Amino acid sequence: MSQVQRMSRLMVKTLRDDPADAETLNHKLLVRAGYVRRTSAGVWSWLPLGKKVLENITRVVREEMDAIGGQEVLLPALLPKEPYEASGRYEEYGDLLFRLKDRKGADYLLGPTHEEIFTQTVKDQCTSYKDLPVILYQIQTKYRDEARPRAGVLRGREFQMKDSYSFDTSDEGLAESYALHRAAYQRIFERLGLDYRIVSAVAGAMGGSKSEEFLAPAPAGEDTFVDCPACDYAANTEAVTLALRPVPGEGHGPVEELDTPDTPTIESLAEHLGVPASATLKNLLIKVDGEIVAVGVPGDREVDLGKLGEHLAPAEVELVTAEDFADRPDLVRGYVGPQGLEKVRYIADPRVAPGTAWITGANKPDTHAKNVVCGRDFEVDDYLDVVVVEEGDPCPACGAGLKLDRAIEIGHIFQLGRKYADSFQLDVLGQNGKPVRVTMGSYGIGVSRAVAALAEQSADDKGLCWPQEIAPADVHIVAAGKALQTELALQAAGRLAEAGLRVLVDERAGVSPGVKFTDAELIGVPHILVAGRRAAEGVLELKDRRTGERVELSLDEAVAQLSA
Repeated sequence: MSQVQRMSRLMVKTLRDDPADAETLNHKLLVRAGYVRRTSAGVWSWLPLGKKVLENITRVVREEMDAIGGQEVLLPALLPKEPYEASGRYEEYGDLLFRLKDRKGADYLLGPTHEEIFTQTVKDQCTSYKDLPVILYQIQTKYRDEARPRAGVLRGREFQMKDSYSFDTSDEGLAESYALHRAAYQRIFERLGLDYRIVSAVAGAMGGSKSEEFLAPAPAGEDTFVDCPACDYAANTEAVTLALRPVPGEGHGPVEELDTPDTPTIESLAEHLGVPASATLKNLLIKVDGEIVAVGVPGDREVDLGKLGEHLAPAEVELVTAEDFADRPDLVRGYVGPQGLEKVRYIADPRVAPGTAWITGANKPDTHAKNVVCGRDFEVDDYLDVVVVEEGDPCPACGAGLKLDRAIEIGHIFQLGRKYADSFQLDVLGQNGKPVRVTMGSYGIGVSRAVAALAEQSADDKGLCWPQEIAPADVHIVAAGKALQTELALQAAGRLAEAGLRVLVDERAGVSPGVKFTDAELIGVPHILVAGRRAAEGVLELKDRRTGERVELSLDEAVAQLSA
């Protein structure tokens, strides 16, 4: 028999108005419906209703992880710094890490993710190929010192996450473990009722090779992804890579210098010369681990600094300053061109292909140059697709115009390979008696993020609207207020609980029917059962929270329909 939760005893305080600092739908509704309360910036308390939803998501995740042979563990959140120094991530994470010292002065951190600790655990426990493959996972609180926590539980400093790790002795084994997780994630998000896309992603500071994200389209999302309407291509914009297509370089005249005073920007240059911005070559100077690097893109495009940072990770990327120019008289601010650059690594977008000709800086004040041909007048050290992706850009797979959309990242899977195994010399004895270096996969699901994503995707103008498996109850019974109505509501609650349903019953005295109905729609349980005007006849009204459909039923009929 399931438990009946009475609203009169439930610690929930609904609000009529949105919180003053709330900008996103999930933030507004989770607070208004009494699921969460803000403790401090980016730190949230989960109240009884919210904890039920969080636990329901956790249950689904756990069931599907167990189904692929995952073994659950629980590792500490308070961690020594040494493992993260060994992997290099103690510095790579920078200000995102919560760092602290114990009373003896030893350095610790609050775990942002646990690749290092899982690797050490397997190194300690697994010594032979017979011990592998193994999949370990945990559902635990993570900590990241976000500079600007926002969107309620969507981007916090403390959050719930499922992270799992696979350990195999071969690349083929890693591919199988990756495929197991990918399929499990699809089942998880389908059971949760989430609309999601699987998109190509970059590994970034995580390292490794293949990487895919699971994104839930929503206006509140911080990720932008591309979706091709003509084929199945989808990718995070940071992972979109345009193919390099060289063109014939003949027919261009020699480099010619142009007098272009007061034209340090692409806009001023294009206007001065009467040419489109796309004919010019923009050269952005950045510092990569302190070394000045030039990045060339067509003048009508912007450099995506996030995308550039992901490509160059784990190196630290920052823009040059006026002081950097003072130390390099060979670099003329506003008039930098790739031709003749010395001691400067030159990265270019694939649109700056061999054979293309450009108008660009001449490395002299108030001077530009035209007919500067890639491959003839300058060489590119590295090609990286680093421009901001725009609606209509060609699909890398089929060439059709891409569409852009916003989404919430709810899952990310990586083929890490041997990055962390190398850092910790994770070897097992192979079949031939020789050591074999283990290869790893890393797989994360944002459990608390999934709550926010579901709220964003399923809510309507009346409030939250949870899928059945995730809702804090199966049915929300409302007693309109009179004694006979309350008696019928409690009778229905008992019968439904005996049938195995999770029941929330609003039998509060002194609360108007209008407030009860408003709270029921705000809280978002999928079925609302009302003991109202026909209670004396034993008739209840059943409302589907998602569709708004209503039907009058006897108590026996209501129990039969809801428990079917």
